[in-house]
Amino acid sequence: MYQIKSKLTILILGVILNVSCHGLEDLNVNPDKIGGENVDPNLLVPTVINGVGKTVVNLGFGDLAGVMQHTQKDGWSSGHNAYDWNNRSQSWAGYYRIMYNDKTLIQKAEDSNLDFHRAVGLIMKSYMFGLITDLWGDAPYTDALRGDEGPEYFDSDLDDQQTIYEGIQSDLKTANTLLSGSQGSYAGIDASQDILYGGDVAKWRKFANSISLRYYMRLSAKNPSWAEQGIKDIVNNPQQFPLILQASDDANMAYIGNTSADAWPSNVNFDASPQGSYFRLKMGKPLVDKLQELNDPRLDVWAAKIAVPIVLVPDAPDGTDNTVDGIRYVSQDIVDTYESPDDGVGYPVDYDMEYVGYPPGMTFGMAYNLSKNTNQGATNLHASQLNEIYKEASGPLLQSRLMSAAEVNLILAEAAFKGWIGGTAIQYYNEGVKQSLTAWGVEGDYGSYISGPAAFTGYADIINQKWIASWTAASESWFDYRRTGLPDLQSGPASKRQALPLRFYYNIDEIDNNPNVETAIDKLEPTSFKGDDASNNSAWSKMWLLQGTGKPY
Repeated sequence: MYQIKSKLTILILGVILNVSCHGLEDLNVNPDKIGGENVDPNLLVPTVINGVGKTVVNLGFGDLAGVMQHTQKDGWSSGHNAYDWNNRSQSWAGYYRIMYNDKTLIQKAEDSNLDFHRAVGLIMKSYMFGLITDLWGDAPYTDALRGDEGPEYFDSDLDDQQTIYEGIQSDLKTANTLLSGSQGSYAGIDASQDILYGGDVAKWRKFANSISLRYYMRLSAKNPSWAEQGIKDIVNNPQQFPLILQASDDANMAYIGNTSADAWPSNVNFDASPQGSYFRLKMGKPLVDKLQELNDPRLDVWAAKIAVPIVLVPDAPDGTDNTVDGIRYVSQDIVDTYESPDDGVGYPVDYDMEYVGYPPGMTFGMAYNLSKNTNQGATNLHASQLNEIYKEASGPLLQSRLMSAAEVNLILAEAAFKGWIGGTAIQYYNEGVKQSLTAWGVEGDYGSYISGPAAFTGYADIINQKWIASWTAASESWFDYRRTGLPDLQSGPASKRQALPLRFYYNIDEIDNNPNVETAIDKLEPTSFKGDDASNNSAWSKMWLLQGTGKPY
């Protein structure tokens, strides 16, 4: 499909779709295609879920994993490591294409009195519009996806964030009500087409309420009284608002792995280049160091041990650099040259014998930790690649993680810490940690883990565990960072600004084609890190959600 920018051409073609403000797509009139009059709603369900699931991974395993320093790249890394974004870097056009399919699902479900399908559509609508406003700020919402109704909708207004968040909560309440019946009371469910929950009504209901809980906490700094009441309403009525509390109910979408389109993005089956996606990715030092500090068993699941550890031999002759039995022995002069900010890389050598992560925003990452191979994206024998499971196209742990019991329990821990709900923060914190370990197959280590350095000591532990648990779904930890300032992450020397970014830029196509975007840009609040961005449309400007909160800076 291609974008059409001429309104005259649009009027002549007739069969068109407004997927965002003025980003318009050509649709063929074909009853077998998505959006055709005769399409089965069950065929729309996997299309929408797949689009949402891949979006979550593309964000949370992609550049937002770099922002939150889960991973770093040592090749073609500027967007990932250094936040080198601009008004061409990200676009919401693909998000609205998913939402058009979802709108069709909702309409067809309403026409056919299919409550389950309508609820699924409303949940996916809430999820995607939540992402859009979380990432950009004000966005087309009320009048979005209405371009086929006439030219008056070509330039959609951008709704303010508060309107969008309130609409999300309204739709999720409707979905919860629609899903309140017994499994057998719903017509037309094709379990094979539901690639998230296999047609399980109760699990979808828990998912809806868990997203609602997430978004109440999202506004806890901006509108604490509204957030508190919303969370209380959910927690105090567990029969009316069931939640995802066990990892067996996590909202995970598996990757099939038959083609590059449905395979895990770092796989080597369809990208076998020695400088391909897998080989460019390295573990981030802040995450590795935290996991080691906590004796965290998830480190073994996510990271590969270094191939060749480094050992300093202080009294060795200058120039000593030998690898014996898989260990590299070096003399002090080699270390001094490497660590020199003038003649070398300027970072200390990491002598850990098992796991070494990349510091954030390095200027010469290819040479990190005395690597001899300084090609972009090459294997670094002295730093941790990701675990080899991430070479695969599919696998039991290679899933898009839309919502987890770990996140829900940790949200409840935060609410309890604030005094908003009954129970104790430590109770929910422990359960959140347990559910994350269960999700990653290391639940057997829970007892020793929770009684060690990971034991609850205060508020920061809750947010740090959410950060850890958001592995491959780092967008959530970014949103938490923005409202809390935790974890305490610092940008690197190569970063575009000396602070983590706060939002995506509105894309130039939207700015050029919809005059209403300028109104939204004017409402953004620039920070001292805005730098040379020409307008308030900066990744370092605050959207409404963050304005007046004092967070994260």
